[in-house]
Amino acid sequence: MDYLRSQIRQQGGNPENMDQLLEAYANINPSEPLWREYLNYMVSIHQGNFGESLFHSGTVGEILADAVPWTVFLMTISILSIYIIGITLGAVMAYYESGLFDNASSVIAIVSNSIPYYVVALVFLFFFGFDLGWFPTVGRANDMVDPGLTFSFLAGVLNHAFLPAISLVLTSFGGIALAMRGNSIRVLGEDYIRVAHLRGLGDKRVAIRYVGRNSILPLYTSFLISVGYLFGGSVVLETIFRYQGLGFYLFEAISTRDYPLMMGGFIMITVAVVIAMLIGDLTYGMLDPRAEQGGSHESY
Repeated sequence: MDYLRSQIRQQGGNPENMDQLLEAYANINPSEPLWREYLNYMVSIHQGNFGESLFHSGTVGEILADAVPWTVFLMTISILSIYIIGITLGAVMAYYESGLFDNASSVIAIVSNSIPYYVVALVFLFFFGFDLGWFPTVGRANDMVDPGLTFSFLAGVLNHAFLPAISLVLTSFGGIALAMRGNSIRVLGEDYIRVAHLRGLGDKRVAIRYVGRNSILPLYTSFLISVGYLFGGSVVLETIFRYQGLGFYLFEAISTRDYPLMMGGFIMITVAVVIAMLIGDLTYGMLDPRAEQGGSHESY
């Protein structure tokens, strides 16, 4: 509040109307008790009112409504690619355990998982963006094309999202592959796998219905937890590529001390993590009936 007072005073604000200006910007009335300010702020958030941005023109809700879908799009294609590549590679590694393919893939997975994504992002941005000019270095879509469900616009969106997405994929799939490999090897040693072979079931059915399904279950929780991790990681990634998503605006809010926008970004990330964990709690029992207790779908 003291910082906002000084900002408003520097901009020529009327000291007599200071509290009204602060309430308009931060959605908090500084003249009321702290507990009442908190309750009023939470009520206004549930009504979709996050206050006014101090740095950007417009309300925080409008800025987040424009930015969040782009971050969701970027993180969705990144997370799906990470888990599809990692699970597939890990299953093949377990099938060829201790072979040349398994050893080589393990080394690649360990090395790729040890490199920070922002290092790869900077390298790709320099070579493929600035040096070769194959991909755009800023933005989230082609500004020369009108937005719409057209091939030109969608191609521009994918072109702008490729380098940020591939930076995450190349530095994250290794951990999933190693986890899937370990889970598959553990499941292959279980008694029910031997019983399935003794019953004469085909290798394909055993691999998919018995080994694959039970190996993927532990990764389901990490998949949902990664939602919050990647939303937080988007702050650095989107800043590097100037990709105007939630992370980009959150970094600008921190840099410019735009507290209303900063709070709105933190709340959106928190909500995303809570929803992801809630979905995991409600659906894990459907994936693994052993997790159900008392006939309910609540898992522990």
